[in-house]
Amino acid sequence: MRSWFSIRGDLPSGVSTLLTACSFLLPLGLWCLVSYVPPFTWHPDVKLLIAGDREGVQTVFTAGDRISASFFPTYREGVIAFNQRLIGETQEPLSVSNRDQLLVLRHLGFWGREQGHLTRETQRDDAALFQLWGAVAEGRIPATRLSSENLDIIRHNWQLLAPFGPEYQRGRLPEQPLLRLIPQGSPANPIYLPAPHEVVRAGWRIFTEPPAGSQPTMWARLGHSLTIVFGGFFIAAAIGVPLGVLAGTFPACSRLIEPFTDFFRYLPAPVFSTLLVAIFAAGDAPKIAMVFLGTFFQMILMVAKTTRQVDRSLLEAAQTLGASNTQLLGRVIIPGILPNLYNDLRILLGWAWTWLVIAELVGVKTGLTDFIDTQGTRRNFDRVYPVILLIGVVGFTTDQLLAFCRPYLFPYAGERQPGLFARILFTVPAAPVLLVAWGRRELRQRRQALQEDG
Repeated sequence: MRSWFSIRGDLPSGVSTLLTACSFLLPLGLWCLVSYVPPFTWHPDVKLLIAGDREGVQTVFTAGDRISASFFPTYREGVIAFNQRLIGETQEPLSVSNRDQLLVLRHLGFWGREQGHLTRETQRDDAALFQLWGAVAEGRIPATRLSSENLDIIRHNWQLLAPFGPEYQRGRLPEQPLLRLIPQGSPANPIYLPAPHEVVRAGWRIFTEPPAGSQPTMWARLGHSLTIVFGGFFIAAAIGVPLGVLAGTFPACSRLIEPFTDFFRYLPAPVFSTLLVAIFAAGDAPKIAMVFLGTFFQMILMVAKTTRQVDRSLLEAAQTLGASNTQLLGRVIIPGILPNLYNDLRILLGWAWTWLVIAELVGVKTGLTDFIDTQGTRRNFDRVYPVILLIGVVGFTTDQLLAFCRPYLFPYAGERQPGLFARILFTVPAAPVLLVAWGRRELRQRRQALQEDG
C-alpha cells in the first residue's frame, strides 16, 4: 500500500490495472446505486407504461414520458373520473370522433413494443394494434405488467371492437366511446438521468435498428463525425507543428509568430461560425475549419514550448562538432522533441474532440451532434447518453492506442512497456505502427553491425 503513494513512483502492473478499472467502475456504481439500490434510489418521477387521455386538458402525455411522482395520482384520478363519466352517460352517450377512438386504440402501442409484440413500425400501425387488443382481451398473449383494472378495460373495449373485426378496416370503429386505459408507470430516475439498463436498451436499438425515413445510420453519423475531428486536427498539425518548431527554435520566428497566436487563442472559435459558413458555404468545410481554429493556435504554443525544452548541452555539443542550423534542426532538435511532441499531439487530439459538437452545429446540423440535439430537444435522454458515451469511448480508445504505440515508436525515451491487458487489446489495431517500429529497429541494428564490421 505504501508504494501506492510514493511520490512519482511506479505502481505494480496489477495495481495500476485495478485502479484504472476503478476509475470507471466507481461512477458507474454510483449511477447504479441511485437507480436500483434502496434506500439510495432517487426516483422523483414515474415513467409511463400506459398513458391515458382526459377531456379538457391541454397537456398530453404519451407512454414513455416521465411525470412527477407527486402529480401522477392526480393524473390517474383524472382519467378514472373521465371513464366514470363515460359509463354514467348511458342515456345520452357522448359523441366521439373516429380520431378519439384511434387514440384509445394506440394506448397499447408502447406496451406492445416493450413486451416484444410490436416493432417500431407496427407500434404505429392501427391494424396491428387492433389485433393486439384482441389477443390481450382473449388471453392469447399474456397481459404482463398490465394492471387488473386495465385488463378489465381492454376486455370491455374489445366487446365493442370485436364486431368490427376480425381485421381492422380504416374508419370503421364503434360510435360508443371506448374507455380510456388507466395510466400505469414505474418509479424512475429524473428524465435527465435515465437508469443504466434504459441507456443500454436504447443504445442497442439506435445502433441496430434501421433509421426512420432517409436519416443516416448511427455508423454513418459516427464516420462523418470522425471525418470532421480528424480532418480539422490533421490540417492543424500539418501547419501548426512546423510553425511551433520554428517558433521554439529561432527567436526571430518566435517574436513573429507567437504574439499574434497568443492573442488569437483567446478569441472563442464559435464567434467565427457565421464567417466560416460565408467563406466555405454550408458543407463540411466550415465544420472542419471550426475544429482547426479550436486546435491550431494552442498547438503552435505547445509545440514551441516543447521545442525549447531540448537540452542546451546537446545543441552546444553539436555546434562544437560543426553542425549547421539545418543539421541542428534535423538531427538534434526534431529527434529530441519527438517523444514529447507525440504526447502533445495526443493531448491536442483530445482537445479537437471537444470542438466536435460546436463544429457540427455550424451551418446544417450533421453527424452525432444532429442526433444528440434532436433527441435532447425531444427529451429522449436515454437515446442521448449512448451517443455521448460513444464519443468518449472512441476518444479514449484512440488515446490509449496512441499511448500503447509510444514505447515501440520511441524505445529510447525509457517508457515502461505496456501490460498484458493492453497488449491483448491493442496489438491488432496497432499492427501497422508496430511493424514500422520493428522495421526501424532492424534497420538501426544492421547499421550498427555494418559500422562494427567496418
